[in-house]
Amino acid sequence: MPEVKVHDMKGKVIGEVTLSEAVFGIEPNAKAVHAVVKNHLANKRQGTQSALTRAEVRGGGAKPYRQKGTGRARQGSTSVPHYTHGGVAFAPKPRSYRYSLNKKLKRLALKSALSLKANNDSIIVVDSIKLKSIKTKDFVKFLDAVGAEGKALVVTPEISNNIVMSARNIPGVKTTFATILNTYDIMDAKTFIVDKAALPVIEEVYA
Repeated sequence: MPEVKVHDMKGKVIGEVTLSEAVFGIEPNAKAVHAVVKNHLANKRQGTQSALTRAEVRGGGAKPYRQKGTGRARQGSTSVPHYTHGGVAFAPKPRSYRYSLNKKLKRLALKSALSLKANNDSIIVVDSIKLKSIKTKDFVKFLDAVGAEGKALVVTPEISNNIVMSARNIPGVKTTFATILNTYDIMDAKTFIVDKAALPVIEEVYA
């Protein structure tokens, strides 16, 4: 079973914790992770792109000039795609990119992502993540103390307004809580910082 050191908010090592083999110690499935991340990004797409076809642009009803005798190529309309201000050939229209995956695949991908973090020593367990007030400067000090590098995902056992508000303006830092983890956020973060109290919740929900 993977073991991780436990830090306090000042970065001092105060113990160790054993992570669940069923959640943090499985053989990562790259195909499942790829499928779920791709699904997440597709579902985030707005799909609001739109352009006018030749039937929708203004004008184009009259033949621009006579058929013969001008020396130019024959034209029947000015709304055709090769004319300036003409319509767009195969114009994109609003559509939904959303599709669903089964729960079994999504759970496998999530456990694979957590196991990858454990394998890469990218998990930092903190004894208790708490702030007395909303203070971004204090949260930055905490991240520096525990050795967070690059993008970081901070996981708490439940919603903490002080932590969410303190972290929201820090570039590359996201906060979430144990019951709503998603594969994309885990893979996007370089460092996975988790409150020790959130580990049993994660293990219970996702095992």
